[in-house]
Amino acid sequence: MVNPGMPSEARPSQGTGDIRPAQQTRSERLVSLDAYRGAIMLLMASGGLGLPQISRHFPGSRIWHLVGYHTEHAQWAGCTLWDLIQPAFMFMVGVALPWSIANRRARGQSLGWMSAHAAWRALALVLLAVFLTSAWSRQTVWAFTNVLAQIGLGYPIVFLLAFTRSRTQWVAAFGILFACWLAFALYPLPSAGFDWQSVGVPADWPHLTDFAAHWEKNANLAATFDRWFLNLFPREKPFVFSRGGYQTLNFVPAIATMLFGVLAGQLLRSGASVAKKLKHLVLFGAAGIALGQIVAWAGLCPIVKRLWTPAWAIYSAGWVTLLLAGFVATIEWWRLKRWAFPFVVVGLNPITCYCLWQLSGGFIRSNIKRHLGQHVFESFGQLYTPMLERLAVLVVLWLVLLWMYRRKVFLRI
Repeated sequence: MVNPGMPSEARPSQGTGDIRPAQQTRSERLVSLDAYRGAIMLLMASGGLGLPQISRHFPGSRIWHLVGYHTEHAQWAGCTLWDLIQPAFMFMVGVALPWSIANRRARGQSLGWMSAHAAWRALALVLLAVFLTSAWSRQTVWAFTNVLAQIGLGYPIVFLLAFTRSRTQWVAAFGILFACWLAFALYPLPSAGFDWQSVGVPADWPHLTDFAAHWEKNANLAATFDRWFLNLFPREKPFVFSRGGYQTLNFVPAIATMLFGVLAGQLLRSGASVAKKLKHLVLFGAAGIALGQIVAWAGLCPIVKRLWTPAWAIYSAGWVTLLLAGFVATIEWWRLKRWAFPFVVVGLNPITCYCLWQLSGGFIRSNIKRHLGQHVFESFGQLYTPMLERLAVLVVLWLVLLWMYRRKVFLRI
């Protein structure tokens, strides 16, 4: 989500819909990175196009079941396409860092100045996350599980590690994940008579068993931390549990996700051929998927996005690396760039897109109904109303971002 600057390879040309490639240098960002970021943002802003709701009307259809499953989050353990949006955000923060640092060095900025800016950026992201979370509340909601807050909390550490050797970054990433695994593993399990409903876990919940139970919903180390930490802030009522099971401490293992992105970014900035870069991205992506799955199959740690378990951090990093490889292959290797223009428009203004989506979705829907008719979204029947509503919001948001793109207005932190 952090946008260090507009890549010189993707400067908009006035009055056309193309992306003009500039002369490539190792200090320039790639069009594929902005397209990748934009695609993830559009996927998020689509709200799943209401497909999970529609799929429930076709219980006997395997296709609809698959579509519905992958357009909403897994209940707890497991992974869907929708679950990969946040790790893709965080991964791209790391990928962009080598370019950001190179650009700032080229402008003569010192390490101290860059570190101060990184600290400011981190604070701004956390406060922006709190603002967005509080938008519809009567008072400030001090919660830190929003993706912007999670990035902000871990960003200073990732920034400093970006100056180290790749070996150090690998060791740091897996060291952090091992420390998180050990902390959860050593935390005692709930007693036999534990009142699960007191922490928001329903009676019919499919509980994790055996060793995996150390990562059960709202009965783990991070949940206990939040019951202390979040109650240090003013609240309407004491914090007891997170309804979705998300925790503040998720940012710690997510540092590894961003570090994996840094490593990918350094690879893409290297002097290696595009073919060699793709080979390494595919290899690392496949290895991450396999390793994360093996850890889960071995019973060492479940794949749970809502807790950002070590298995999830590795597994999801594998998938988002393969997705990045796909964009790099299509845009940088095969030189097919024109199709990526709608994604680049969004990828150059990710903070703007995220804030507009968070704040104006309801406003856009209500105004479309006001001016085009209260039943405009029922044109294809009530069954597809959720899809048309989300599609309309998505189109309006993209048009706003296109207007900004044409005028070279790029909002960054």
